Amino acid sequence: MNPSPKSRIRLGITAQIVALASLSVMLGVIMMIAAAVLLFDPPDETESPAYGVARVAEAVHFVRAAKDSAAADSVLASVRSSGIQVELVSLTALAISGNRERNVPWSTQLARRQLGVLRDITLLRGVGYGAAPPTQIIVQVDSERALVFDDVPRLDIWSMVLKPTVVVMFIVLLLALLLSIYTARAIIRPLSEMARAAAAFGRSQDAHEALSGRGPKEIAQVAEALNDMRARIRTLLDDRTRMLAAISHDLRTPLTRLRLRSERIGQGDMRNSMLRDIDQVSRMLDETLDYLRDDTKAEQPARIELSSLLETICCDFADVGHAVTFEGPQRLVCEGRPRALSRAVTNVVENAVKHGSQVVVSLSAVTDGIIAIEVADDGPGIPQALQARALEPFVKLDQARSAGGFGLGLSIAQEIMKKHDGGIALMPNTPRGLRVRLSLPLRATLPAAAAVIPAKVA
Repeated sequence: MNPSPKSRIRLGITAQIVALASLSVMLGVIMMIAAAVLLFDPPDETESPAYGVARVAEAVHFVRAAKDSAAADSVLASVRSSGIQVELVSLTALAISGNRERNVPWSTQLARRQLGVLRDITLLRGVGYGAAPPTQIIVQVDSERALVFDDVPRLDIWSMVLKPTVVVMFIVLLLALLLSIYTARAIIRPLSEMARAAAAFGRSQDAHEALSGRGPKEIAQVAEALNDMRARIRTLLDDRTRMLAAISHDLRTPLTRLRLRSERIGQGDMRNSMLRDIDQVSRMLDETLDYLRDDTKAEQPARIELSSLLETICCDFADVGHAVTFEGPQRLVCEGRPRALSRAVTNVVENAVKHGSQVVVSLSAVTDGIIAIEVADDGPGIPQALQARALEPFVKLDQARSAGGFGLGLSIAQEIMKKHDGGIALMPNTPRGLRVRLSLPLRATLPAAAAVIPAKVA
C-alpha cells in the first residue's frame, strides 16, 4: 500500500540542496577517476622531462668516464636508442649564435634549468651546432669536446594540462546542469504551478483541482495550506449560494401572494403603484442573485457570432418600445461564453435605456486583437469623478443616474468581462450622455471544430 502524502518522509529545501551538492561532489570524484583511468594513458617515464634530464646527465658522465672513443660511441648509441638524439663534437665546431636564445620553447628552458643546478653539468649558451634548432642543448664534456642534444623529452601541454582541464570543466558543467535541472523541476515548477492555480482560482474550470504537493517539504506545506484555504473559500461560496437560493425561494412566495392580492384591489392607482413596487423588489432580488451566483464557470467557451448576438439584444429592446440601434460589421466571430456576454451587454443596455431616449450599440475590432463593444446613450451621464464608483457593487449614484435596483448592473458586466480577460470603461458621450466600452480579446486562434453560436441565445 502506497503511503499517503502526509505520512511520506520529505526533506526540506536546504537538506535537499546539501544532499544534492554532496552527491554531486562524490559523483564528480568518481567521474574524474573513471576519466583518468579510461581516457588518459599511464605516463611513460621515457617521455617525461625528468627522464630526459637524467639521461643527459648520465650520458655526460659516461662519456667522461669512457677510456676510448669506442666506449664513448657505445654510450652515445645507448642514449640514441632511448629516443634522445645526441652527438659528440669538438668545441671548435660550435658557432656563436646570439639570437637563438629568443625562440627557445619553455619546456627546453625548463630542462636547461634542471641541468644547470647539477654540479658536474656545464651548459654552453649562446652557441650552436649545425642547424642549431631552438630545442638544442649543448653540454661541455671536457676542455675539447661537447655533447649536442638536438631534443630531449618535453612536456606535452595538451596531455598534461589542457586535456585534464577540459575534462574537469566538462564534469563541473555537467554537475551544474544537474543542479539546475533539479532546481527547475523540484522547486521552480511547483511554485509556478501554485502561482497559476492561485491566478486561475475562481476563473477556470480546473480551479477546483487540488495542488499535487510535489517538491520539498516547505513547498508541500504551502501547497497543503493553499488547498485548505481554497476548500474553505469554496465552502463559504457554496454556503452563500445555498443561503441566497433559500432567501430567493422564501421571498418569491410572499411576493407572488402580494402580486395576486394587489391585482384584486379595485383602486387602479393604488394597484398599479403596488405592482410597480413588487416588480422593483423582484428585479432587485434577481439582480442580486445574478451578481452573487457563479454560474459563468459552468458555461463552456465557444465561438460566438458577435454581430448577430448584439443585433438580437437590440431587437429585443426595440420590441418593447426602446430606441436601441446597432452599428457594426455584418459578421465578427470571437471566442467566449455566449450567455455571460449576453447578460453583460443586456445589463449595460438596460442601464442606458433607463436614463436615455436614444441608445446606440456599436461593435468594432480595434488594434492589438481587441474587440470593443460600445453602448452610448444621450442621458444625464456620470461625472468623471464618480465613474470609478459606478462600477462598484451596491453603489447607487443618485445625484447622477438615479433609478431602482441595487446598482449591480455595471458590476455584473465588469465581473463577466474580467472572466473573459477583458474590461469595462466609462467615458463621456458627445454631446451628452454616457458611453460604456466593453473590451475583450479577439483570440485569433480558435478551435476549428467549435460551433459558432447563432444570434439567439437562450
